[in-house]
Amino acid sequence: MDLFEYQGKQYFARFDIPVSPGGVAYTVDEAVAVAEAAVYPVVVKAQVQVGGRGKAGGIKLAANADEVRLHAGNILGMDIKGHLVKRIWVEHASDIAEEYYASFTLDRAAKKHLLMLSAEGGVEIETVAVEHPDAIVTLHIDPVDGLSLATARQAAADAKLNPAALDGAADILVKLYDCFTRGDCDLAEINPLILRPDGGVHALDAKVSLDNSAAFRHPEWDEYRATEELDERERLARTHDLQYIGLDGTVGIIANGAGLAMSTLDVVNQVGGSAANFLDIGGGANADMMAAALEVINFDQNVKSILINIFGGITRGEEVAKGIVEALGRVNLRAPIVIRLDGTNAEEGRAILASAGIPESRLTSKPTMLEAARAAVAIANGAN
Repeated sequence: MDLFEYQGKQYFARFDIPVSPGGVAYTVDEAVAVAEAAVYPVVVKAQVQVGGRGKAGGIKLAANADEVRLHAGNILGMDIKGHLVKRIWVEHASDIAEEYYASFTLDRAAKKHLLMLSAEGGVEIETVAVEHPDAIVTLHIDPVDGLSLATARQAAADAKLNPAALDGAADILVKLYDCFTRGDCDLAEINPLILRPDGGVHALDAKVSLDNSAAFRHPEWDEYRATEELDERERLARTHDLQYIGLDGTVGIIANGAGLAMSTLDVVNQVGGSAANFLDIGGGANADMMAAALEVINFDQNVKSILINIFGGITRGEEVAKGIVEALGRVNLRAPIVIRLDGTNAEEGRAILASAGIPESRLTSKPTMLEAARAAVAIANGAN
C-alpha cells in the first residue's frame, strides 16, 4: 500500500525522523490556516501518487496568505497525469544547502535489507543510476544484525556527503531503518534528504510503501486504506481478494503464483504484446476464484485476449477448468481465452474443457507458455 507524501511524513514522525512543520488541507481556507501555523514562507504541494508534480504546477512557493489562496485554489482539483488532486500539503519552506537521496528496501535475491544512499538527491534515483552510477552507495544489511550508527555514518562518508551532514544523516538513516523494519515497509525513501545552511539535516519528502502482508499487526493502517487510490479494476479485484495490478496493455493475464505471473508478463512482452494486468490467483485457486478472476479481466475494456497460465501444484487442473466453464456461463466474456494448463491434474482439466463444448474461437489450449503467449498476442494484435 503506497502512502501519500503527507502520510509518509506523518509515518516518519512516529520514528522521530525530522520533517518540515506543516499539515494537510482539503480546502483553500484550511490551506491558509495550516500555512499560518507553519510560518511563512511555505510550500504548497499537490498530494498525488505520481511523479512530476513540480513540472505540472503542483508545487508552489507562497510568501503570504494571498499567495497560498492563489496556489491552493489552482492546485486543488488539478489533474496530474490522470490523478485528481483532492488534498494538498502545506509546509514551512526550508533553506537548502545540499540535497541527498536515501532509501531502504528488500533485496530478495540477497535475502537482506538494502540501503541506497547518494549525494545526488532531488532527482529520480533511476536517472542517477544511469548517468552517475558511481554516485550511489549500496549496503546490504543483515536483518539479524540491524544498522548501527557507526555503519550508517560510514555509509554517509562513502557516499561523499558533506562532512557537516555526516552525523545528522547517520542519525536519520538509523531511524529510517527502524521505520522500514518495525514499521513493516516495503520501501522507505527520502528524496531529497536535505542539509540546511544551519547544519541541520531533515527529510524534505517521503515515499513509503507498506507491506500489506503485515497489516494484521497494524490496525492503525485502516486510516490509510480510506484514502487509497485504486482504479475501478483494482477495486473490483479487491472485493474478490485477488492480487491484481492494472496495466495499460491488451492481453489479460491470469496465473497462479507471483513468479509465474511476472514471467508471463515478460514472455508476452518478448513476443510483441503488452499485458493489461498482473493477476495472481495464488496456489489454492478453486472454481469460484477463477470465475472471479475472469470477471475482473472482463471489466477492462482494453483487453482483447485473455492468457491463463497455470502450472498446477497445490492448484489442481480440474478446478481451474471448472472455473473457466463456470465463468463462461456466468460472464459474457468479450475476449477469447488462450490457456496453458500443466501440472497437477492437468489432463483432467483439459478433458473437462474439451467436453464442455466451448468453441475454439472462445477458448484455445496450448502446451507451452511461449506458444500460449504467441497465440494470445496474435489475437490481441489482430483485434486492434
